[in-house]
Amino acid sequence: MTVTDPRPKVLAGWGRTSPTRALVERPETVEDICRLLKTPRQRVIARGLGRSYGDAAQCAGGTVVDTTGLASIGPIDARSGTIEVGGGASLSDVLRRTLLAGWFVRAVPGTSQVTIGGAIAADVHGKNHHGDGAFCSHVSTMTLATPTGPRVVGPGQDSALFWATAGGMGLTGIVTTATLELLRVETPWMLVDTERFGALDDLMDAMAGSDEAYRYSVAWLDLLAPGAKLGRSVLTRGDHAPCDALPSTLRAGRAGGRPSRTLRVPTLAGYGRLAPQVVRAFNATRYRRAPRCEVGALEPWPAFFHPLDRLGNWNLLYGRRGFVQYQFVVGPSEAEVVHQAVAMTSAYRVPCFLAVLKRMGGSDPGPLSFPMSGWTLALDFPIGPPGLPALLDRLDELVAAAGGRVYLAKDSRLRPDLVPIMYPRLGELSDVRDDVDPDRVLRSDLSRRLGLDG
Repeated sequence: MTVTDPRPKVLAGWGRTSPTRALVERPETVEDICRLLKTPRQRVIARGLGRSYGDAAQCAGGTVVDTTGLASIGPIDARSGTIEVGGGASLSDVLRRTLLAGWFVRAVPGTSQVTIGGAIAADVHGKNHHGDGAFCSHVSTMTLATPTGPRVVGPGQDSALFWATAGGMGLTGIVTTATLELLRVETPWMLVDTERFGALDDLMDAMAGSDEAYRYSVAWLDLLAPGAKLGRSVLTRGDHAPCDALPSTLRAGRAGGRPSRTLRVPTLAGYGRLAPQVVRAFNATRYRRAPRCEVGALEPWPAFFHPLDRLGNWNLLYGRRGFVQYQFVVGPSEAEVVHQAVAMTSAYRVPCFLAVLKRMGGSDPGPLSFPMSGWTLALDFPIGPPGLPALLDRLDELVAAAGGRVYLAKDSRLRPDLVPIMYPRLGELSDVRDDVDPDRVLRSDLSRRLGLDG
């Protein structure tokens, strides 16, 4: 059965920057999806929970397939450590199910409010990419609905289509099921080390020198601090806590690891309430309250992995015009690019409300997969400051010249001529699409804007 709203719906990404109208279909079976993909002259793209920051899950004038009706979660195969889930199942629901049985998803992004199909389409990564790689490195098989029919693919089965789908932004098919490889954990708690740094150089030296001793590592940077304090940071690293690290009061059950109740930003309060001076004061307080050096603190898993999920619609805090999250990655020898990006943000007088730095390990084979070995920096900018467009263009050029790339799952304004420089294997994606979608039924606002539909 397919639930259809006959009126076009206005859709936008999480950054709320480029809304467009499309028909929305919510199929509940694979057969319904296949019928949608075979409709003559149809333009279609899948959409999960709407957490792509830009326009990757929009299709102006076409049809958007809401995949959340495909939300099945199967039993865990304890022998292989795998679970089969629907492409529309939320990561949040999968984590709740697996943690009850002592398992964890091997790569989780900064929010649990994504679908499994969306996680594959963006080949999401987490705080452990430096050691464990991205999401699709831990997908053993998946089923795709394509305009030429359903396909079962995996790293060893139709691998070209599998890897083109990994990070392929939904342009090769709609994920209907996927089998995920899980990590055995003893508790839902995290054992966390925290360290504070006054200078960006010291932080990056520490990460490069000792991140390998931790499964998870992430640094928060204060890019609103004045003068020499710019780039001061808090580094948080950890791993899943074993049973013997917990006090007896926590060993009896898993209640301490349940997600907290989600709060909401009141609609009126969400428009224009977040101002640079407010964030500057918040950052200063956050930095001062962070321990200079703390080892072995226990923290519930939702607070460690998904702190912003407690505020369900936090994107409204950026105001009516929305925001851009700009994320890039450069190679391990290009650490100076991170320094330059921080300095340029200050020089252009564009307030950066959130900055997160991580180290990355090797690349997945996907031609559009974002992760690569090196440094990744994510920056949140509210729309509005006059210097923002020039700053972002300058950052693009800096990253491209260094052999890096920007994350398309978060992009809403990249120049099309830079895409082949950042992603030089676009021809491989086109070859795969010629096979599964020769008429280019699968299109999005992002694919048209960046010229990916050739």
